[in-house]
Amino acid sequence: MQTTATGSAAFPVMEHFYTLQGEGFHQGRAAYFIRLGGCDVGCVWCDVKESWDASDHPRMTIDELVAAVEQTPAKLVVITGGEPLMHNLDSLTTALQQKGYETNIETSGAHPLSGSWNWICLSPKKFKAPLPGILPHANELKVVVYNRSDFDWAEQYAALVSPSCKLYLQPEWDKADQVTPLIIGYIKEHPEWELSLQLHKYINVP
Repeated sequence: MQTTATGSAAFPVMEHFYTLQGEGFHQGRAAYFIRLGGCDVGCVWCDVKESWDASDHPRMTIDELVAAVEQTPAKLVVITGGEPLMHNLDSLTTALQQKGYETNIETSGAHPLSGSWNWICLSPKKFKAPLPGILPHANELKVVVYNRSDFDWAEQYAALVSPSCKLYLQPEWDKADQVTPLIIGYIKEHPEWELSLQLHKYINVP
């Protein structure tokens, strides 16, 4: 992020759009997504690898982003990436909340927590572990399941988040046919977990 006056602080923005939230607790809700460029986590199965290099993406000011959201009926704004916490998000979330928007984040937790949030979706990755400081603040733990070993890994983090944190297992998209039956069986044996599907990919929206 480049910072001058608060409203003119600029972020690398890969894309921004109004759609439906496709995953996790808020699945199905209308939401304005702001996908920030920059990620150093490096998931091999990432479906937005083009987000990784922040320098590839144009910068938008907070005023420009808020104005874009205001062109829609959105009430919820989701900040995602890339890894959004590579940027200090205090001023962006303050500006959005001052306009009455609900602010959610989707993060691996690999960088220090910034911003003011109504909901924090923590999706930890084996490639770069989340920082311990974010764990008690997570409202939702969403673990992408790529193979059987991910269940044990998911339980490690379930033991570290707050008791009120919602727990989700989500099949990695390219292996969904293989791992979804495993997830269903696991949830039936461990009903504290729920299934998260990438609904937006099934209904062909961004």
